Amino acid sequence: MTTTTRPTPIRTALCGALAAVLALGPTAVAAAEEPGGWKGEGGLTLTGGENNTVDAYVERAREAERSISVQVRAAAAMSEAELVGFDQRLKSPDSLKRKVATALAEQPGRNVDTVLAGITDAVRYTLQWDDAAYTSGAATVADTLAGWRNDSVKWSNTWGRASGYKGLNTGWRAPRSGQLFEVQFHTEASKKAQETTHKLYEEQRLPSTGPERKQQLQREQDAIFAAVPVPAGADSLTAPAPGRSPVPAGV
Repeated sequence: MTTTTRPTPIRTALCGALAAVLALGPTAVAAAEEPGGWKGEGGLTLTGGENNTVDAYVERAREAERSISVQVRAAAAMSEAELVGFDQRLKSPDSLKRKVATALAEQPGRNVDTVLAGITDAVRYTLQWDDAAYTSGAATVADTLAGWRNDSVKWSNTWGRASGYKGLNTGWRAPRSGQLFEVQFHTEASKKAQETTHKLYEEQRLPSTGPERKQQLQREQDAIFAAVPVPAGADSLTAPAPGRSPVPAGV
């Protein structure tokens, strides 16, 4: 006599769930199997271990920010800069995880530690002047930070570009904590253009965004930045030489 085994409802449900997970691919399976993982927009993921590493980095950045902010605020005051968005000086954990996950997806050979080691904007500041004061103000802040033994590790001056983003983005390494931080130098017009194009840029970076859409997003950003006036001398600003000035008391 032949015995036929009928699938029970529980067995059927389990098989269906397993098939659904396997269909997501190996990366998603690993994230699903490991507790504490992170999932973001566009299929971005971090494993539980990667997520924990980023969380630990966030805590170190928060601790280092206290002394960094004192110096940046002092340098801003000396140059009569407007310190824009100071309450957003710490990159949110979710935004940082999205940035790390994007880097890992774009370059699979990298690991979370090497990605974090190159991130300059977990702690970040934006300084703004009117067009006439911009170049001298930016130079004053850069020389002051360097003089207080912050090492210049990034100097991206795109004011002279024919198209695309316009501004001066700089990266620094704090002398006490070794924490990397970013200082952006803007005019009112360039800051407004940055804010307007931010969502376009974020969509452009997603792994799920197709090539044609990426090109369209770039054209839209180029058109916005093309309307930004370039302050006199801004395109000639260069990174400061290392300095060894004593840090004033209370800074």
